[in-house]
Amino acid sequence: MKQSSSSLRWASALLGLAAMAASGTALAAKDVVLSIGYQPETLDPYNTNTTITTAVTKTFYEGLFQFDKDLKVQPVLAESYEVSKDGLVYTLKLRSGVKFHDGTDFNAEAVKFVLERVLNQDNKLLRYNQFNRVSKVEAVNATTVRITLKEPFGPFINSLAHASAAMISPTALKKWGNKDIAFHPVGTGPFEFVEWKQTDAVKAKKFDGYWKKGFPKVDTVSWKPVLENNTRAAMLQTGEADFAFPIPYEQADLLKKSDKLEVVATPSIITRFLAFNMLQKPYDNPKVREAIGYAINKEALAKVAFGGYAFPAQGVLPQGVKYAEKMAPIPYDVKKAKELLTEAGYPNGFESVLWSAYNNTTSQKTIQFVQQQLAQVGIKLQVQALEVGQRTEQVDAWPDAKTAKVRMYYTGWSSSTGEADWGLRPLFASEAWAPKLNNMSFYKSEVVDNALAKALVTVDEAEKTALYKTAQEQIRKDLPRVPMVTEQNLSANSKRLSGVFVMPDGNINIDAIAVSN
Repeated sequence: MKQSSSSLRWASALLGLAAMAASGTALAAKDVVLSIGYQPETLDPYNTNTTITTAVTKTFYEGLFQFDKDLKVQPVLAESYEVSKDGLVYTLKLRSGVKFHDGTDFNAEAVKFVLERVLNQDNKLLRYNQFNRVSKVEAVNATTVRITLKEPFGPFINSLAHASAAMISPTALKKWGNKDIAFHPVGTGPFEFVEWKQTDAVKAKKFDGYWKKGFPKVDTVSWKPVLENNTRAAMLQTGEADFAFPIPYEQADLLKKSDKLEVVATPSIITRFLAFNMLQKPYDNPKVREAIGYAINKEALAKVAFGGYAFPAQGVLPQGVKYAEKMAPIPYDVKKAKELLTEAGYPNGFESVLWSAYNNTTSQKTIQFVQQQLAQVGIKLQVQALEVGQRTEQVDAWPDAKTAKVRMYYTGWSSSTGEADWGLRPLFASEAWAPKLNNMSFYKSEVVDNALAKALVTVDEAEKTALYKTAQEQIRKDLPRVPMVTEQNLSANSKRLSGVFVMPDGNINIDAIAVSN
C-alpha cells in the first residue's frame, strides 16, 4: 500500500510540475533554484546547529577561512595567520578592500565586533561553545586582528573555517539587533538578501560589489525547502529546480536515465544515531541501550531507508574524520537483544516514544523501520517526525534536563570542522548537555570528559590520538547513542549547472555556481 501511495504522489507531482514548466515557469537563464530536504530555521549562522541551514547562510556570508571539498582549510577573508609558540595567540592578516552588502568596510574592527557578539553569553547563541576558548579579540590595525585564547586549542583554525563562523556587518547587527538579524542577513558573500518566505524559499541576488572579480556568475539563487522526496526529484525532471539534495535514494536510478541530469554520490561524514535520554527509565539501564543496538538490522536499514546509499556505522565517528577510531558495527542479533532486555528487567519489552529530528521522507522511513525492528523484541514505539519548531522547543532549547520530554531520538551529526573534537564534545561531553549543545542523552562520563579535555590542549599527536581512542571506546561501551548508519551524500543537478557540490559534512558549496545556456 505504501509503495502504491508513493507512486501516485510521484506521478501527481510530475504532472503538476510539468504543467507549470509548460506554462512558462521554467527557470530563466541566470536564475538558479536549489531544492533542499530541510527547512532552515534561521539565517543567523551563529544560532544554528543544522548543516543545511549554514549551507543557506553561506549564500550571504563568508568567514575568515573555509573548507574545500576535502575538508582542507583555505583562506577567505583572512589571507594568512601566525600562531605564538605557546599556542595561545593567533595573529590574522585580513584581506583589504572587501565590502559588506550595505557598503560598509570589512576590517579588523568588524571581526572583533562579530566574535565578541558570540562570546557574550547574554546573547545565548548556539555556537557560543565553538568559540568559548577565546579570551579576547583585538583590532591591531584595519587589516590585522589578534585573537588570544584562554588555553591552547588545536582545532581553532578549523573552528574559524566552519560555516557558522561568518562575518556579519556590524552596522546591520546594530540596526536589526541580536534576534532580528536572523531575518536580515548582511555579509560579504557573493549574493545579497532579497527575501525569506519561511514556508517557501530564501532568495538572493547577485552582489555587484563582490570582491572576487568575475563572480558570481548567476543573477539569482533561491533555496527552496521541499520535504517530500518525490516532489524534490520531480522538480529536477521538469526543470523547476537545477539542483536537489538530498535525492530520494529510491529515485536515483530513474534520474540517472535522464540525459539532462547528473546524479552524484559522494562519501560523507554524516552518521545517523538513535540517542537515549539516560536520565529516564528504561534508558538509564546500559543493557537496554545495548539491546536496542542488537535489535536493529543496520544492513537492512541502509537498503530500506537509504536505497543502499549507506552502510552500517563503523564507530562513534565516521571514517574521514581526523582521529576517528574504526570499530565493527553492532551486529544484528535479536536473540541477544531479548536476553539483554530480560537481564535488565524487561522480559516483555516496554512502551516508549521515538522522535525524529527531521520530517523528510527518508527520516520517516527510518523511524518506521526502527519501530518495526524493536517490536520484534517487545518494544512498542509511538513515532513522530518533528517539525523544525517542535524540535527546537521540545529538544534543542528545552531548559531543564530533569524534565526533558525526549526519550528515544533519531538524529544525525557530522563533524563539520573535520576533526574529532566537534564530532565528540558537542554530543558526549557533560558540559554539552542540551540546551547548551547537543548532548540530549544527558550522558556523563569522567573518562570521556577527561580524555576530551586533555585532547584539546595537547600538541602531541600520539597523545591526542590515544586520548580520542579512549573517549570513543568508552562511548561505544556506554552507548548513549547507538550508531546506525553512515550515509552517502546523494545529489542531482541539471547538466546546465556547474560549480555546486555537496561537501562530506552535508554542507553545500556554491562558490563557483554557474549555468550554461
